Amino acid sequence: MKFKAVVFDMDGVMFDTESVCMKSWDKVGEEMGIGKAGYMVYKTLGMTAQAAIEILQNEFGKDFDAKLFKQKGRECSYKYFNDFGVPEKPFLHETLEYLKEKGYKLAVASSTSSDSVFHHLEEKNITHYFDKVICGDMIKNSKPAPDIYLKACEKLGEVPENCIAVEDSKNGILSAYNANMSVIMIPDLWQGEAEIDKLLFAKLKSLNDIKSVL
Repeated sequence: MKFKAVVFDMDGVMFDTESVCMKSWDKVGEEMGIGKAGYMVYKTLGMTAQAAIEILQNEFGKDFDAKLFKQKGRECSYKYFNDFGVPEKPFLHETLEYLKEKGYKLAVASSTSSDSVFHHLEEKNITHYFDKVICGDMIKNSKPAPDIYLKACEKLGEVPENCIAVEDSKNGILSAYNANMSVIMIPDLWQGEAEIDKLLFAKLKSLNDIKSVL
């Protein structure tokens, strides 16, 4: 199968931001009296902010100020990014360069808000690699709904069957699969499961391994 476009998730795929988020949520959870809450990152992987807020309220109760929790967690993470930079995954630049040289169209499909997505892309000087960037605040339904990947394919001018997604989360994989795309998984915090693995085009160890399948 000859694909024409590759669509990347951001957190956990291009940047090692999910581990930073876990530490931030642990810290903020203790400050807000619910204890370490970093484990909730696993339950909200790939989701938009609003979808994550609903999951947090289901966990900690309707009276829990999940919006404030998310805001404080974001501020904590951004302090880390400002102090140390956004941690990128190994072989990120080399992989993007390889795919552009091979003639693939490239896009980002991230549930994260636009300001964070463009901040991270610009800090690492990789914005120019991407033909289109679709963010969580640009779509109605969060992953695992297919909306964000359908929009990415539409903006790229390609049918989903000609596009392949690069993902790390269950919600993200299901989103791309439900959009009729092929999916490459590169595990990060979540290592996968048998039923989800059956849906994959490939399960790779790192971005560098994309060269072996595309």
